[in-house]
Amino acid sequence: MASKAPSIHAPGWVSEFKAFLMRGNVVDLAVGIIIGAAFTAIVNSLVKDVFTPLIGLLIGGIDFTNFFVTLRGPHLPTLADAQKAGAVTINVGLFLNAVIQFVIVGFAIFWVVKLVSKLTAKPAEAPAEPPPPPRSEILLTEIRDLLATRGAAP
Repeated sequence: MASKAPSIHAPGWVSEFKAFLMRGNVVDLAVGIIIGAAFTAIVNSLVKDVFTPLIGLLIGGIDFTNFFVTLRGPHLPTLADAQKAGAVTINVGLFLNAVIQFVIVGFAIFWVVKLVSKLTAKPAEAPAEPPPPPRSEILLTEIRDLLATRGAAP
């Protein structure tokens, strides 16, 4: 005797979840997150490889990423060495890098949003003519004008 395999039915929420994931705004959000992650890598490189050395040069040749204060532990020349030795540090340079990255990302997003809004803005239409007055108003205006001309006649 061959037994029939039981059929498996998916719960009702599975189809709702699938519909939710396939809605346009969820897919757009996913694409935005992926592009944002790629953009973050570019900004990190820009800050670390371009701005940090320039700012370090302006403040006296200090390696900006190694600008830290040791609270406890050995005072070593680089942050990596201090962290390896287990020192407790306040990483001022890394914090400033994060602030610079935030400002750069904010500035770039500002210009992207401005560009997108300019591209998607509808051209300004000429103001529409006001609708003609109702027939009763036209007749009343004609009657008023006729009465005004009769009253003005000698």
